[in-house]
Amino acid sequence: MKILVTGGAGFIGSHLTDKLLEEGNSVVVYDNLSLGRLENLDEASKNPNFKFVEGDILDREKFWNVFKTHNFDIVFHMAANSDIAKSHANPDVDFDNTFKTTYETLLAMKEFGIKKLVFASTSAIYGEAHVSVDETYGPLFPASHYGASKLASEGFIASFCENYGIQAWITRFPNVVGERSTHGVIRDFIKKLKKTPDCLEVLGNGMQYKPYVYVKDLVDAILFVWKNTDDKINYFNIGVETRTRVKEIAQMVIEEMGLNARIEYTGGDRGWVGDVPEFSYNLDKIHKLGWKASYTSNEAVRKAIQYILEMDKCSL
Repeated sequence: MKILVTGGAGFIGSHLTDKLLEEGNSVVVYDNLSLGRLENLDEASKNPNFKFVEGDILDREKFWNVFKTHNFDIVFHMAANSDIAKSHANPDVDFDNTFKTTYETLLAMKEFGIKKLVFASTSAIYGEAHVSVDETYGPLFPASHYGASKLASEGFIASFCENYGIQAWITRFPNVVGERSTHGVIRDFIKKLKKTPDCLEVLGNGMQYKPYVYVKDLVDAILFVWKNTDDKINYFNIGVETRTRVKEIAQMVIEEMGLNARIEYTGGDRGWVGDVPEFSYNLDKIHKLGWKASYTSNEAVRKAIQYILEMDKCSL
């Protein structure tokens, strides 16, 4: 198949690109490199079926030219802002980079007759739910601009499916960890401990409790959903059954760095405005389809810590 991956130089998008190429597809990655990195595509660039185009989705002329040049069978739309705290300071970040990129992608698909879309959504659309949420949970009141922009994106995907005969696969996932990550709690903790090895400041009270999914498990799940469902709009929660507290992550980072640091909590039940302190997924739907994660939440976190620390050693 001929596939476009928006945001394909990013953390998740690059892993997806590798997997799609491994399965024999022809892949074009379109990325503005604001969060993505060319080194994430080192392996992909060795494949003759791969092409990289640097550009911004909001540059309609350049973006549409990619569609004119390539006859895509499907679009995997991964491009988005992924830093929730950043958009708190400037809501335009998510309006432009999370919502408008989706809208522009849908417009291009309409213009060039592309009928299949796989969309990376998020657990943040559910807001501060106090139950284990399944795909029918509502009403939906996101707590972050990121979650609101993803929810708005899902709404426009649904309307484009109805109006223009597009078929969509929407995958909603929580915190993702693993190789090629650019930010997040693990990197924050490692960075802080390098500055102050005897003390780690943790935002909130450390009791924040969420599922963390390993990036390669996530990619496998996205592709599994795409290959095994065929409704007009297919939508699934993706994640792990277990969860990890922030204080556990802090302890694992300290342990893996071989330190004896004390932990100081800033207080309150969350790290920043827009943060959801506790979240739990109901995964019955995807489990019934036949997919389960290989790694637990704690295993995914520890694996990610070890990888980041090993990469830091290699860069010295």
